[in-house]
Amino acid sequence: MDRNPSPPPPSRDEDNEEEVAGGDCIGSTVYSKHWLFGVLSRLIQIVSPENTKSSSDDDDEEQQMELDEEMENEICRVWDMSMDEDVALFLQEFNAPDIFLGVLAKSKCPRLREICVGILGNMSCFREICVSISSDKNLGQVLLHCLYDSDPPTLLETSRLLLTCLSQTEVASVWVERIREHPAIYDSICFIMSSSTNVDLLVKVGEVVDKLFDLDEKLMLEWIRNGAAQPLDQPQEESAEQRAFRIVPCVLEAAKQVRSENLEGLDVYMHILQLLTTVDDGIQAIVQCPDIGKDTWNLLFDLVCHEFCQSDDPPMILQEQKTVLASIFSVLSAIYASEAEQENLMIEEKAGLPLIDSLICVLKNMEHCQKKPENAAESNTEETKKSDLTQDDFHLKILKDISCEFLSNIFQTLTKDTVAKGLKEGQLSKQKCSCAFQNLLPFYSPVVEDFLRILHEVDKTLAGDLEESFPSLKVQT
Repeated sequence: MDRNPSPPPPSRDEDNEEEVAGGDCIGSTVYSKHWLFGVLSRLIQIVSPENTKSSSDDDDEEQQMELDEEMENEICRVWDMSMDEDVALFLQEFNAPDIFLGVLAKSKCPRLREICVGILGNMSCFREICVSISSDKNLGQVLLHCLYDSDPPTLLETSRLLLTCLSQTEVASVWVERIREHPAIYDSICFIMSSSTNVDLLVKVGEVVDKLFDLDEKLMLEWIRNGAAQPLDQPQEESAEQRAFRIVPCVLEAAKQVRSENLEGLDVYMHILQLLTTVDDGIQAIVQCPDIGKDTWNLLFDLVCHEFCQSDDPPMILQEQKTVLASIFSVLSAIYASEAEQENLMIEEKAGLPLIDSLICVLKNMEHCQKKPENAAESNTEETKKSDLTQDDFHLKILKDISCEFLSNIFQTLTKDTVAKGLKEGQLSKQKCSCAFQNLLPFYSPVVEDFLRILHEVDKTLAGDLEESFPSLKVQT
């Protein structure tokens, strides 16, 4: 089925309308308690020991893998209904989570397991129920084991439920600790990121990883070190089961899979990389192995130089790309600084010029995004939009700070030959240099002054024009 069926009518029997309108209704809804009792009772029977006995093991397994169409329709209706808080609270009162626990522990039917986890995910959207579900250790264990499932829809619903619980402050730490106690979850998540082609699943799993790393740096370090424990000279013929997953290649593989189909998904995976670079172990996980470092740099370089930040892009597109660009530039800057410090030749010197072009393009577009509409003061919706504007300004400021820091790092590595090449190819034109100076000053004055000294040796006229435009920058030559 492509979608879940609509919720059922309260009753098919017109003679029972008065009864349904009274005590049979769930909360303030028109959904029938008796109908829901019947569905849950049949659900219990599906996984009851008497129902699962069979003379043939093969027949038994085949039967358990399938779900009766009528039952599927009814349980899907419950899934839809569970988005209503009154229904969710009623299911909680009826101990439905215990029923779903039994189904997940005993049933081999992928569709039934997916639906049960999906209903629990809907119920967890409500704080009181989320706290109750999270406090059930047995249910928590079973739900985490669903991450080892081979069925993508079940994995998707499990990831959705986990993300919901991790987003609830009261119970987030409970789930972080449970995940820490199950090291195999790391392997399962890495396997999904490195091998799945299901974009929806990759995005949701990425959101779970991003949330985990944001919540708990200790767990992030443990996952980084899990992969680092693998010997660099491990034989290629070793089986996949024996190879240790490394977090960075798995994140890169997932990012490659979602990049063309889901900007939000790409944003998530770029933010995971950014979080990794906030700790030294994370930076080393990227740059220590030459192949991983090169793959990371090449992917991110390709994104900002050939996909985003294009000269013919409308300036306002920056509003859509600001968070993903901030993450990408942050990671590139961390790699660039690390490679420069170690004098590593992984990054070619000529890579600086395209990056300068992209960074200046972002800074130029930012000026357009930050311009206030002429009639903003007269707008009647100014107050209602105030929080959104503040949020936009906040993310743009983050992007500007990261871009300026990265640009200054690149400027510090420019040689006379590179500057000459940049002038010839247009990356260091007067207009672009002016834009760069305007954003780098006054915080990066020493860097700009050093660049001007080199520029004097290559093009005195341009250097003089820039000095006229920025009087505070007249340097001794």
